[in-house]
Amino acid sequence: MATLDSLSRISRVPELRRRVLFSLGVLAIYRLGVFITVPGVDRSVMQQVVHAQAGLLGMFNMFSGGALAQLSIFALGITPYITASIVLQVLGMLSKQVEELRKDGEAGRRKLEQWTRYGTIALSALQALTLASWLEGLNAEMGGARFADVVSEPGWRFRLLTVLTLTTGTSLVMWLGEQATERGVGNGTSLIIFSSIVSGIPQGIANYFAANAGDVQPLTLLVLAAFLVASIALVVFFERAQRRIPIQYARRQLGRRSYGGQHAHLPLKVNMASMIPPIFASSVLTFPQMLSNALPFLARLSGVLNRGDWVFNTLFAALTIFFSFLYTSATFQPVEVADNLKKQQANIPGIRPGRHTAEYIDGVVSRLTFGGALYVATICIVPSMVAQAFRVPFQFGGSSLMIVVSVALETVNQVEAHLLTHSYEGLTGPRATRLSGRTSA
Repeated sequence: MATLDSLSRISRVPELRRRVLFSLGVLAIYRLGVFITVPGVDRSVMQQVVHAQAGLLGMFNMFSGGALAQLSIFALGITPYITASIVLQVLGMLSKQVEELRKDGEAGRRKLEQWTRYGTIALSALQALTLASWLEGLNAEMGGARFADVVSEPGWRFRLLTVLTLTTGTSLVMWLGEQATERGVGNGTSLIIFSSIVSGIPQGIANYFAANAGDVQPLTLLVLAAFLVASIALVVFFERAQRRIPIQYARRQLGRRSYGGQHAHLPLKVNMASMIPPIFASSVLTFPQMLSNALPFLARLSGVLNRGDWVFNTLFAALTIFFSFLYTSATFQPVEVADNLKKQQANIPGIRPGRHTAEYIDGVVSRLTFGGALYVATICIVPSMVAQAFRVPFQFGGSSLMIVVSVALETVNQVEAHLLTHSYEGLTGPRATRLSGRTSA
């Protein structure tokens, strides 16, 4: 009943209804582009290759919503944009110019966004060229074995056409994500990744029943369902978890009135990096696969990663923890927070303002990031290991589970914020001359 009531409230708010429909339209355009194949590629052969190497390629294919198996114009997905954003945020700690732009308000933000777009195009071109070379290598590797040729006419003509097509596709996805963020509900980039993962659920269920026709085990399904519910509850708990640092404002005397002296808190999330670390870790692990043809010494590492065994899980967990610390340190600056508190004449009880406050906040953030990184690594690895143990295609396993739940929570919060804003406007708008229940004298 609560869900139906929320949907009816959304339909009654024109602005929110337009935003929801716009977001759905963006996702529909993205899903349509997933099935447009790059010229010169045999899509059916590529699907066989991806399904035969279901380890790392399967994960990358999941994040792209099946675009890699289709070898579509969106095969690179939104990953280059995320990579460029993270690189630029890390540069903010190393480059004084980037740091000044980040503090320059709206003008600086727009300049950084423009640099992010340029970086996305450059990374897309590089990854597209690497992908084209890898596809040509599949002809020699698998053409005489189980599969036919993936590329019909290898050569520089195919490489340039692939670079142009995939770079344009990534630019379009980036633009769609920005438009969905500005004119839709929620973060457009997150919604695109969300739709990519969710779109594979029906196929995963169909594959399970096809592989276990006549031998469906209800007990196994019950155990997996219970594990799924427990995992979702764990994700919701950690994504909502906060450490609230008490803040006290100094009391000021202006004339006969006294201001300040109020108490507040500084909320710090346990998982500040959200879903960025597993996405970035999976992107890094795809490079040995793509470069194995150009650099033969990477072929062995690529084969180990594609098995999806303990080596892959260990590397994935280690990279996830590393990028959790890297992203948090790039996006959260304790020195800036301490300076802002000092300017507002606020302090943490028992901690001196300035450097001591920054050191205290940095210590709290470091401990929170350590716990959050362990949580992200665990929730990304354990469900996949359970799926392998039961030999069941567990679509909501690993990093996909955390991403789907996190984006769903974020989108629900955005919708609730719009509904709350509309409620306040209805209360204080031009037609609300007095509060409900107030009678005239």
